[in-house]
Amino acid sequence: MHEECGVVGIFNALEGNTSDEQLDLASLVYYGLFSLQHRGQESCGIAINDDGSINCYKDMGLVGDVFKPDKLAALKGNIAIGHVRYSTTGASTRENAQPLVTHYIKGTLSIAHNGNLTNTNTLRRKLEAEGAIFQTSVDSEIIAYMIAKSRSTCESVEKAVIDVMTKIEGGYALLVMSPRKLIAARDPYGLKPLVMGNIDGATVFASETCALDAIGAEFVRDVKPGEVIIVDKNGITSVQTPARRPAKCVFEYIYFARPDSKMDGISVYEARIRAGRLLAKQHPVEADIVIGVPESGIDAALGYSMESGIPYEKGFVKNNYIGRTFIKPSQALRTQAVRIKLNPINFAVKGKRVIMIDDSIVRGTTIANIVKMLRNAGATEVHVRISSPPFMHPCYYGTDVPSCSALIACQHTIPEISDIIGADSLGYLDVNSLGEMLNEEGHKFCDACFTGDYPNIETGIDLLTEDAESLEK
Repeated sequence: MHEECGVVGIFNALEGNTSDEQLDLASLVYYGLFSLQHRGQESCGIAINDDGSINCYKDMGLVGDVFKPDKLAALKGNIAIGHVRYSTTGASTRENAQPLVTHYIKGTLSIAHNGNLTNTNTLRRKLEAEGAIFQTSVDSEIIAYMIAKSRSTCESVEKAVIDVMTKIEGGYALLVMSPRKLIAARDPYGLKPLVMGNIDGATVFASETCALDAIGAEFVRDVKPGEVIIVDKNGITSVQTPARRPAKCVFEYIYFARPDSKMDGISVYEARIRAGRLLAKQHPVEADIVIGVPESGIDAALGYSMESGIPYEKGFVKNNYIGRTFIKPSQALRTQAVRIKLNPINFAVKGKRVIMIDDSIVRGTTIANIVKMLRNAGATEVHVRISSPPFMHPCYYGTDVPSCSALIACQHTIPEISDIIGADSLGYLDVNSLGEMLNEEGHKFCDACFTGDYPNIETGIDLLTEDAESLEK
């Protein structure tokens, strides 16, 4: 299972401003990370640049637990980056928390990275053979080391970043902070989302627009696939490296992103509504109510209700103090969390034929528990509809989809899955309608977890090699 993280970065020019006019960057990054908490709940951190000196604080836990007022008050400066993490390559430990801070011959470098490299092992072995010593087990440190190494021969840190981008493969949204610059980079496929905004003249980068909204920043635009944006005291410079076929992650719109976000011009909320409408057309069934599994199943349920005319009901109460069960590090924790995370509303479902909408089925254990809860609450029928196609392949780019051996759709037919989870019927979103869900023409997204069509097959990388297999759990 692989990483899904969130990043926030801010550059605020000092010239012409008094200390009273300076933005409190630590607090702004804190609130930005808070809005991205759904992208990673294991660890978080903030690194801030104070006149060339980088101060970093990070720890295991949620943003609100890690950053107390005294910790935020100690973080002063005019450039800052932050990160929330869910572990993939590398264990769930404090040492692997980000941002990573590297001290090298040219000074200090800090990076925050969302995504996953597909050539991690090849790069690590090569660097170790050359004498590199790594302090963590995350692929983000490989990126940091390569940038530091390239910087020794490049005339600027941005040229070092561009050089490294020609050597790494996979999906990434990357923030790099040097003593005088903030650099944002997005992988050539656009697999990982990254947006740019502005607040009181300060430039902001974030994984989703909801982070911009949280701090009152104005959305400027999406960072383009393969683009490197450099922000320093002289302003903003963009360098476009060679982009490849557009392949933004479709699962961002199905599950990971917050519904109030907009990425690459597509509203997450509207995409989920369309997914529900498509499900109603593709898999109609007679029922009394439509309910959604919080949170990402709710919008699709609304769409299903709109299209079918079957009333939407609130079927569950969610405990908002429990993290997302899908991105828990172990099966034992996922099973325990779902029992206390959701509780069906008996009055809404008792004696009724229920259509239950969820965003996906991975292993099948979580949804089986939810169906059982609905039956125990008195539902006479439970028809499950899924707002994504069946997961048939692992993801190597940073989405939490495991190897085929753990994917229920790889082992069973749809009727068999329906029996296993205890549903009266089961219907998935047709894979050929994903473009319609995103409301765009052309295949501009990555659907490899459903189809096996991996974007960087065309670059000659064999995803069945040791590098790819080593990323699986």
